[in-house]
Amino acid sequence: MILKRLLLISLLTIVTQVEAFQLKKSILKKVKKELVKTFEDKSLVLESIPVSNKVNAKLHKAIAKDHLNKIIKDSEVIGYAYIAKAPSKTDEFDFLIILDKNLIIKKAKVLIYREDYGGEIGSKRWLKQFIGKTSGKQLKYTKDIIAISGATISALSMTVAINTFLKDVAILNENQVF
Repeated sequence: MILKRLLLISLLTIVTQVEAFQLKKSILKKVKKELVKTFEDKSLVLESIPVSNKVNAKLHKAIAKDHLNKIIKDSEVIGYAYIAKAPSKTDEFDFLIILDKNLIIKKAKVLIYREDYGGEIGSKRWLKQFIGKTSGKQLKYTKDIIAISGATISALSMTVAINTFLKDVAILNENQVF
């Protein structure tokens, strides 16, 4: 009986780890697809940017391994990609921010949205509002960023997540991470 339970727990642990790996792989696939669309080039390479514990301690939101990347074309950095999660009403969603080499938002994209309502935050039209924003700008929901009826929590969450990241971009730049 105990052996069966241990075997079941082990099996569930392995399945969970495999699912987590597959999710990351699926997100990476979506990221690469967006990079190809944005830069119109299939030869781009993503290279992870390590963020030290010392720098992470200064950030408003710590950056996990592989979540901040250089976008490289022909051995030259042409931009940066940031992959993260933000809370929605009962779950969270994965999103991508693409910066150009001058640290200006080139594109924002919701990669995976896990709610029945509020998916409108993934529309190109709404996300277009973030293009061109830099670390010097604090975005205000309903003033700078248009509200979405039925997606209030997710839209506000996306705005807060991008504001937080833009503040952290300044800190990362000051600490020569870019």
